[in-house]
Amino acid sequence: MTAGVSGTVIAPGESSPAEADSRATGSTPAPRGPRPRPTVLTRRYWNTPRRVRALTALCLVALLTAGAVAASVLTGARDGIDTVGHQAAPQAVRAADLSFALSDMDAQAANLLLIGADPDYAALRKQTQDTYEQRRAQADADLQGAAEASAHDPAGQRAVQTVFGQLGQYEALVARTQLLEDQAHAPAAKPPAAALDTYRQATDLLRQQLLPAAEQVTAANAGSVDRVYQAQRGDLAAGWWWVLATGLLALLALAVLQRTLAVRFRRLVNLPLAAVTLLTALALAAALTLTSRAAQHLAVAKSNAYDSVIALSQARATAYDMNADESRYLIDPDRAAAYQQSFFDKTQSIVRLEGTDLAGYNAALAGAVRAHAANRADVPFAGFLGTELRNITFNGEQQAADRALNAFQTYQVDDRKIRDLRNQGRLKDAVTLDTGSAPGQSDADFELFSSALGDVLTINQRAMDQAVADADGDLGAGPAVGGALVLAAALTLTVLAVRPRLREYH
Repeated sequence: MTAGVSGTVIAPGESSPAEADSRATGSTPAPRGPRPRPTVLTRRYWNTPRRVRALTALCLVALLTAGAVAASVLTGARDGIDTVGHQAAPQAVRAADLSFALSDMDAQAANLLLIGADPDYAALRKQTQDTYEQRRAQADADLQGAAEASAHDPAGQRAVQTVFGQLGQYEALVARTQLLEDQAHAPAAKPPAAALDTYRQATDLLRQQLLPAAEQVTAANAGSVDRVYQAQRGDLAAGWWWVLATGLLALLALAVLQRTLAVRFRRLVNLPLAAVTLLTALALAAALTLTSRAAQHLAVAKSNAYDSVIALSQARATAYDMNADESRYLIDPDRAAAYQQSFFDKTQSIVRLEGTDLAGYNAALAGAVRAHAANRADVPFAGFLGTELRNITFNGEQQAADRALNAFQTYQVDDRKIRDLRNQGRLKDAVTLDTGSAPGQSDADFELFSSALGDVLTINQRAMDQAVADADGDLGAGPAVGGALVLAAALTLTVLAVRPRLREYH
């Protein structure tokens, strides 16, 4: 066995390519007289050079098609993950964080009105004022981010402009409330009528204008995430099969060309063409792997992490507004029933238990918590925490979510004690229990609930960020450049593989 030109291996004892082609086309002498010109559909037309050129062209087209399909699928995956991971999802989380900041601003404003000028709460008053200022700065930053993020979203822009226009008015009303209360030196839970009326205007503005607008931004971005995810998941599933089909067709075309060269030129193997086949097989495996990994990263980022992040972000915002309802209940007897119902509605948003009211809620919640503790897979309630506990995926998530559920139950018990104290006429005791930060007091237990929510939120946020970062790495410039170089090498080697053979016919 001897080596031929350009790495082609020739079996011993075989004839030259020209002789082989002469025998392949038949040795019968041509009939006398002019012969008709062969057409494309006749066997005589497809002599060896034409067959090799046609198969080479087919291989080049197949390789280009496979490369284009893989590039299209992976580019679409990159764009989808970019939309979910870098645009819509962060915007939705930022908008939910804005709702949280606004809710806690109003909770702190209510607490300032609640504790009044009572010297027993001087330290608490300073702490509450500081927290209000922190949340105001946070709301301003979130609002600025939401404005930048909604630059190409008309509905989002309108919602952001609503918040921009109303937030300054809200802050002015809160400042006036504090001024009126300071001038009156009001005792705890007994604000002057003018201050209470001004606060009513402020909280109504926040609850009826600001929070709905912020929630509209959250909902719009959440809807965008859902649409992109559903579309991209379908595209990746179909794209995987398209990549496989076009890759196999390219391999089949290369195999046919390899066999043709072997038969027509009496060679065992064409080494450059074998290298192209190997490169194509490896590239196909890599493209299928990247497509599968992109689908996995997208599922982790959206279904496993983002769904929990948005539910927990909304739960936190709702919880702080619910906590504000507790303070509003104490400072405004005329609206106490309405604030109590609002508190219960938000309670149900976080842990929904059907067929119960505020009076029976704690007993129903205790039963649901016991059932869940006995079997972690049993989540006999809906609401934001129900959504989270049905979507446990990451290390430490179950424990943190269970802590949040238990802390929520404890906080609900504290709330009923506050209402009982108020109904017994022990208003200052109710204020102390409501605003106290000692173990067993409402604010302390609420902070445990908020902290547990934050822990679960952090776990899911990190997982979402990691999935997006992994997808960015898989679908970034490096793999794209590598794929382009492999395709260029395959095309070049395919041409180089057949050129020496075709020269034999010149």
